[in-house]
Amino acid sequence: MTSAPKKKFAALISGRGSNMASLLAAAEKPDFHAEPTLVLSNKADAPGLSVAERAGVPTKVISHRDFASRAEYDATLDETLKEAGVDIICLAGFMRLFTEEFVTSWTGKLINIHPSLLPSFPGLNVQQKTLDAGVRVSGCTVHFVDAGTDTGPIIGQAVVPIDPNDDDASLSARILGQEHKLYPRCLDLIAQEKIWLEAGRVRYATDFRIDQSLSLP
Repeated sequence: MTSAPKKKFAALISGRGSNMASLLAAAEKPDFHAEPTLVLSNKADAPGLSVAERAGVPTKVISHRDFASRAEYDATLDETLKEAGVDIICLAGFMRLFTEEFVTSWTGKLINIHPSLLPSFPGLNVQQKTLDAGVRVSGCTVHFVDAGTDTGPIIGQAVVPIDPNDDDASLSARILGQEHKLYPRCLDLIAQEKIWLEAGRVRYATDFRIDQSLSLP
């Protein structure tokens, strides 16, 4: 029996790309259902580009500073990704907001990871906001991207308890450890078409048990 071809994914980064690295590492396993076809950054000095190059993954830099408008930048981004045969875009610390046209073009194929339990604490400076609010748990969320900021339909989440002695750095580090497990898990499930977006809602295959597949140690 011939196995289905693996989905091709691109990781978009602006910095160190630690979540990108976790996706590339997962993709090296023979039973992973997606393979990297491109790592793209808007910054030529992003450390993650060297990580991707060492892993043998093609890289490309498209600087937003070279374009007069966000629309022009996104159009070039869209063309580049489609030319590379990308099936799924994984945002991994890509510090750019997209136009509605770009998001619409990639609806159901554009995913992001955020270091909180959305819909709580969207945006930036998340861990400090979490600590300031005095909540007892935090975590991370993988979601489909829509036109809002961290408002897209939720694919999976991992919970991280907050220690009374936590500061921004310690909480961030523990959440990041869970991000590196959750993001590859969600990408693999999407690549298997066990999770997909339909009419603005996340749908699951009938043989899929989310409590088992997305529970993390």
